[in-house]
Amino acid sequence: MPRINDNYLKLEAGYLFPEIGRRVAAFAESNPEAKLIKLGIGDVTEPLPEACRTAMIRAVNALGKRDSFHGYGPEQGYAWLREAIAENDFAARGCDIDASEIFVSDGSKCDSGNILDILAAGTANRFAVCDPVYPVYVDTNVMAGNTGEAAGGRYAGLVYLPMTAANSFTPAIPDAPVDVVYLCYPNNPTGAVASRETLTQWVDWAKANNTLILFDAAYHAFITDPDIPHSIYEIPGARDCAIEFRSFSKNAGFTGTRCALTVVPKGLTGKDADGNDVALHGLWNRRQSTKFNGVSYIVQRGAEAVYSEEGKAQVAELIAFYLENARLIREALTACGMEVHGGVNAPYVWIKTPAGVSSWDFFDTLINECHVVGTPGSGFGAAGEGYFRISAFNSRENVEEAMKRIAKLKA
Repeated sequence: MPRINDNYLKLEAGYLFPEIGRRVAAFAESNPEAKLIKLGIGDVTEPLPEACRTAMIRAVNALGKRDSFHGYGPEQGYAWLREAIAENDFAARGCDIDASEIFVSDGSKCDSGNILDILAAGTANRFAVCDPVYPVYVDTNVMAGNTGEAAGGRYAGLVYLPMTAANSFTPAIPDAPVDVVYLCYPNNPTGAVASRETLTQWVDWAKANNTLILFDAAYHAFITDPDIPHSIYEIPGARDCAIEFRSFSKNAGFTGTRCALTVVPKGLTGKDADGNDVALHGLWNRRQSTKFNGVSYIVQRGAEAVYSEEGKAQVAELIAFYLENARLIREALTACGMEVHGGVNAPYVWIKTPAGVSSWDFFDTLINECHVVGTPGSGFGAAGEGYFRISAFNSRENVEEAMKRIAKLKA
């Protein structure tokens, strides 16, 4: 019989979101009349922008003619999409990123896990993650064999950087060098953002310590404060120490159609076993060319339309809609007397659970008494215990109704 990857056995019970799904399904089966409002998983609810839909329809029709048919595309993404991304997402913000350094993919979640393919596994690298943290960063390192066993909600071999109300959910820079650190801003799950000063400190420290920053900017479009950077590459020197992940999922609603991108600057290097510098760009290009056949032509044409004048306006409307939801959630929960964080420049609201109530107990209270689903903070790491994430991704009607139900609970 084949030998399994024993690292999978180290994973703590059930990935967070499937576990939520299991509990929700069990509740729905026992309470078929209950009208559940789901403010847990960060899935969008509003329709794809019209500009994207129109572009996709044109692309489908193009595939119906021999002279405009497209089969396999470039594994890195079509040049016209990469150029649009480089111009609108990076050059427009003063970032020195060339289209050839952009790789189009089917999801930033996938890329943030797949990036480990080009980094040495086991004890060769020391990884640091924020706590609480998006579970994929941790679990994919467990799967790759980069950690020891779990104890107390944390894995041996990882460096955890606590994010708490006491430090305004801004983790302290490690007091000892690490090889790789994951940063996510605007942050999932806390909704915190990083100032230019904070990101400059991270970049300077990373360069001084030869640390690679894996920067997840999936929620950058929700930043409305002009002083908050959208990209790590707005910081001088970041090209020498950072890889950035982005997604079309939350800004343009591509959660179901799947399109994202990863930026790997050509000057960024790592070390081989003999201590020689090796370009990470070439390794990632080889990884994608070997294991990935690219995002469909139809979806990439839809993503390209995000950068049209119509697309920009329609995406801005979507962002404003979800940010208004976040404001309503934040203000309603604050009025209930809860300690509330996030929800500004981010689509997530991070709340403190009532005294003595655990994250999962609060989950059970909300679903059983309010028929509202959220995400237990402990599912994001040990420092998330005693907190709870509420997502702004839902209809206005559902958000307002959910807040009314929770207000009655507090009353």
